[in-house]
Amino acid sequence: MRFQVIFLSFILQINTKMIALGTIFLTSFIIAFSGAMMPGPLMTVTISESAQRGGWAGPKLIAGHAILEIALIVGILFGLAPLLQNETFFIFVALAGGGIMLWMAWGMFSTLPTLKLSNEATAKKQNNIYLSGILMSLANPYWIIWWATIGLGYILSSIKFGAAGIILFFIGHILGDLVWYSGISFAVGKGRSLFTNKVYRILVGSCAAFLVAFAVWLLYDGGTKFFAHFFS
Repeated sequence: MRFQVIFLSFILQINTKMIALGTIFLTSFIIAFSGAMMPGPLMTVTISESAQRGGWAGPKLIAGHAILEIALIVGILFGLAPLLQNETFFIFVALAGGGIMLWMAWGMFSTLPTLKLSNEATAKKQNNIYLSGILMSLANPYWIIWWATIGLGYILSSIKFGAAGIILFFIGHILGDLVWYSGISFAVGKGRSLFTNKVYRILVGSCAAFLVAFAVWLLYDGGTKFFAHFFS
């Protein structure tokens, strides 16, 4: 009888843990998917790159994004969280990120006069798409804010279940990004046969303009926080 009670308790504990891990995975996926739907610099680059490279541009950008997030999770587990919550760090990322986005937008604008959908010379000069996924994430301070708040909370909850909790949290999170960005990327990539060079230039120019607008906002936000923090 005692053995049966112990065995039943063990089964219940396993079921409870499985339900908790499943909840971590599902909610992580839903929150990441919802966040991915919001327009931002990574979405802008996804649309631009997909029009030139095709549907696999999105998954490749998310692969770069995932590499950065794995490194960030490891950093948080080893004590990086206080840095992410530091206002001075936010200011630095906002100003540096705004500069990086302006640089990328300038590169997009400068290629517009000669930009073509099937241009071998252009293809040879294409940037490393995995690195673009890393840079566009790293240059966005609001991505860092997400990890310093929601992401950190998820990690603290998931780590109670050991490595399985962290792994399922990350898988759910990155799948949310992958599903949305892949859908957008393949839709744009499939439709590029309908693009003329003029339409493609308008699309890239619009993406570059969005990057400029986002960069200006980051520089303004970072600049105001800089003066408030150091000169008030």
